[in-house]
Amino acid sequence: MLARRSVTWAIYMRLSNISMTMRKSPLRRDSWAHPALPQGNSSCVEIAIALIVVQPNLFRWAQISVHRKEIFRGFVMKRLFFLSFVALIVNFTVPASAQQAPPLVSVAKPVVKEIVENDEFVGRFDAESEVALRSRVSGYLSSVHFKDGALVEKGDLLFTVDQRTFVTALRQATSQINIAEAAHQFAKDQLKRAEMLVKSGNIPQSTVDQRQEAFLSARGALEQARSAEELAQIDFDFTEIRAPISGRIGRNLVDPGNLISVNNTILTTIVSGDPIYFYFDIDERYFLAYARDARSRGAVLQEGGGGLEVSIQLSDETIPAQKGLLDFSENRIDEQTGTMRVRAILDNPNGILTPGLFGTVNVPGSLPYQGILVPDAALVTDQNRRLVMLVDEKGNVTPRIVRPGPKIDGYRIIRSGLDGTETIVIEGLVRARPGAVVTPELIELPLMAAE
Repeated sequence: MLARRSVTWAIYMRLSNISMTMRKSPLRRDSWAHPALPQGNSSCVEIAIALIVVQPNLFRWAQISVHRKEIFRGFVMKRLFFLSFVALIVNFTVPASAQQAPPLVSVAKPVVKEIVENDEFVGRFDAESEVALRSRVSGYLSSVHFKDGALVEKGDLLFTVDQRTFVTALRQATSQINIAEAAHQFAKDQLKRAEMLVKSGNIPQSTVDQRQEAFLSARGALEQARSAEELAQIDFDFTEIRAPISGRIGRNLVDPGNLISVNNTILTTIVSGDPIYFYFDIDERYFLAYARDARSRGAVLQEGGGGLEVSIQLSDETIPAQKGLLDFSENRIDEQTGTMRVRAILDNPNGILTPGLFGTVNVPGSLPYQGILVPDAALVTDQNRRLVMLVDEKGNVTPRIVRPGPKIDGYRIIRSGLDGTETIVIEGLVRARPGAVVTPELIELPLMAAE
C-alpha cells in the first residue's frame, strides 16, 4: 500500500509540473506543440495511460490523506480535468498535422554529355609466337642448360645431345672431301695431257673423251663429298638445341640420358611475351555494327578497323585496365557458332599478361553522341519493363517507361524514354508511388559517379 501511494504521488507530481509549466507558457496559435509536453504520438499515449491509471489512485489517496481538507481535494480534481483536456487536444492535433506533410524524396536531372558506348566481351590472351621445341637429330640427351620458367633470348643454348657420333661422322665427311679432291685433281691433269697429245696425233680422240668423262665424274664426286660434309656439320650443329625465339620457357620435359627421336620428342615450350594477343568472339550483330563504324572511319575491320583502341580488364581488379589496339579479324563467320573471332594486340613490357589468361575487353561500340545517363538506383523493375519516376513542379509522381543500355562512368545509359529535361526520383523510391504527392529535394548529379 505504501509503495503504491509513493508511485501515485510521483506520477501526480510529474503531471502537476507539466500543468504549471503549461500555465506559464500557454499554447500559441502558430504552433500545435507545447514546450512542456513531450513531442510525438508516444507522449500522448503515455499521458493518456497515466491519467487513466493515476486518477482513481489520486482520488483514493485524497480521501484517505486529506479527508479534513476538502479544499485540497477540489484542487486535485481540477488539475486532473485540466490535464485530461490538454492530452486530448495533443493526441488529436499533433499526429494529424504530421500525417499531412508529403514524404521527402531526392530528385535530380539526368546527366547529359557526349559519350561513346562500350561493349564488353570475354576473351583470352594468347602469345604472339609459340614454339614446341623438338630435336632435329636422334640421340641421347646429354645436358640441359636452362632453368624452368626462365626468360630466354633467341639463340641461347638449351639442350645438348651426345655429340661423339656426330663428330666422327663429320671427320669422315671431311676425309672423303680430301679423297675426292685428289681424284679430281688427277683427272684434271690427265685431261690436260690428253688434249696436248691429241693435237700431235699420239693418242686417239676417244682417249681424250674417256679422260674428260673421268674428270667430270671426279668433279661430281668432290661436290658430293662437300655436300656430305655440310650435312654432317648441320647434324653436328643440331646437337646443340638453341632457342628459336625470345620469350619465357616452360619446364624441361626430358631429363638427360633419355633417347630422343628426330622431329618427334617435345623437349619444352617457349612463348613470346611482348607484345601479346587477345582473342574474343563477336556475333553477327556486333560484327555488322563494328564494320559500319570502321567504314565510316575509312578503314576495314579485318585489318583492325583503323587501329581502334580497346581496354582489357583482368579478373584481378586491382591491376589497371590494359590498353591495346584491334589489328585483325577473321575473313568469315564461323558457321557452327555464328561468331567471328577478333584480335587485339597489347604491349606487355613487364610480363604481367600471360598467355591463357581470361579478360574482359571494352570495345567502343558507337560513334560519339549526346547520351542521357541516370543512376541505377533510379530504375524500377516492373515485370519485363524498366521505369523511372518523374516528379513535376507540384510534386506529383508519374512513371515513365525507359529502355536502359550499358553502364558508363558509373551511370546507366537510357536509350529511349527520356530527353534529359525531366526530373526523376533517385532516392526514396519506396515513398514515390505512381500518383502520390511528394516533397522533392533537388540535387545535382556529378558528371562521373563515384564507384
